[in-house]
Amino acid sequence: MSLRKGLAIFLFLTLGVGALIICVSVDKHALHAFMHMRKINILYVLMMVFLAWSCDASRFCLTARAMGYRIRFVRGLVLTWLHYFGCALTPMQVGGGPFQVYVLYKSGVPVGSGIAITLIRTLFSTFLLSIAAPVAFLTVPQLAAGGVLVKGVFFYVGILSVVMWVVFILSILKADMIKRFCCAMFLWLKKFKWFSRLRVLRAYRVTCSEIDSYSENVKRMVGPGLPYFIGAFLLSVCHLVALFSVLPLLMHAVRLPVHYLHAVLAQAMFMFILYFIPTPGASGVAEGGGAAIFGLLMPENMAGIMAVICRFFTEYLAIFMGCIVAIRMIGWGTAEKIISGSRDELIEEERNNGE
Repeated sequence: MSLRKGLAIFLFLTLGVGALIICVSVDKHALHAFMHMRKINILYVLMMVFLAWSCDASRFCLTARAMGYRIRFVRGLVLTWLHYFGCALTPMQVGGGPFQVYVLYKSGVPVGSGIAITLIRTLFSTFLLSIAAPVAFLTVPQLAAGGVLVKGVFFYVGILSVVMWVVFILSILKADMIKRFCCAMFLWLKKFKWFSRLRVLRAYRVTCSEIDSYSENVKRMVGPGLPYFIGAFLLSVCHLVALFSVLPLLMHAVRLPVHYLHAVLAQAMFMFILYFIPTPGASGVAEGGGAAIFGLLMPENMAGIMAVICRFFTEYLAIFMGCIVAIRMIGWGTAEKIISGSRDELIEEERNNGE
C-alpha cells in the first residue's frame, strides 16, 4: 500500500466514522457537559500523554542498551512518533516497524538488531495486553454483557496472539526451523518468472543472515542485558497505564462517575483487538468500536464524542508528530518507499553509499 493511499484511507475512515458517530449520538446534554468540563483535566491529560511518550521512548533506549547499542532519548521519541505514523497508514498496524528499523540502521544499529528491538518493543505491549484482555473480560461485568460479537472478536484475537507468540519463541529456540521455512518460501517464489534465480538466492542469504543476527541479539538481551530488559518491561507497564489514564481523566472532566480499574481494563481489551484490525491504523473501527466499548462504561450520548476525543489525545497527536518527523527527517519519497515495502532496498543503497 502506498503512503498516499494509506493516508487517504486513514483520513477518510477516521473523519467519516468520527463525524457520523458524533452526529448520531451527541445530544444537547452531552454538549453542555463538554462545554463546561473541568479545564485543568486537559492539562493532566496532556501530561499523561507526554508521560506515555517518554516511557515508550525510554523503552526503546533500554531495549537497545540490552543489545549493546546506545540510543539517545530524543531518538527514542522520534522512533515512538514514527511508530504511530507508520501504523496509521498500514493494515494490521505493521508499518511502524519498517520506519523504526530504517531509522535505527541510520543510527548505526544493524538490521537484525533493529528488527529485534522493534519486535521486542511490540511484544512487551502485546504480552501485557494479552494478559489484561481476558482479565477485563472476566472481571468487568459490562464487557461480558457486550454480546456474542464482543466474545467472538475476543477469541479470534486470542488465537492470533497465541500464533504470534509461538512464532516468536520458535524464532529464538528454533531459528533453523524458521530458516527452512524461509527456504521453502523462496523456492516457491522461483516458480514465478518475475523473480530471477539470482535475486531469490540473494534474498535468501540476506534473510538467513538477519535471522541469525536477530536470534543472537534476542539471546543477548535475556542474558547479559537482562537488567535493561527488565527495565524496558517495567516501562512498558508505565506506558500503558499512562495511556489508559487519559479516559478516566476525561470522564472526570465532564463529571461522569469513574471506576478507574474498569476503564483501564476495558481499554486494554479494546487495544488488544485493534492490533488485528485490517484497516490502516484500525481507522473507523477504532472510533466506532471505541464508542461501543465506552458506551458500556458511560451514557451512550457521551460515549461517541468521548471515543473521538480520547483517540485524539492518545493517537492523533502522536500520528501528527510522526508525520512531521517523517517529512523533515526521512523525506516524503523515502517514507513512500518504506511504506511500499522497499525498506531493504533503501538500506542496501545506504550500505553501498557507505562503501
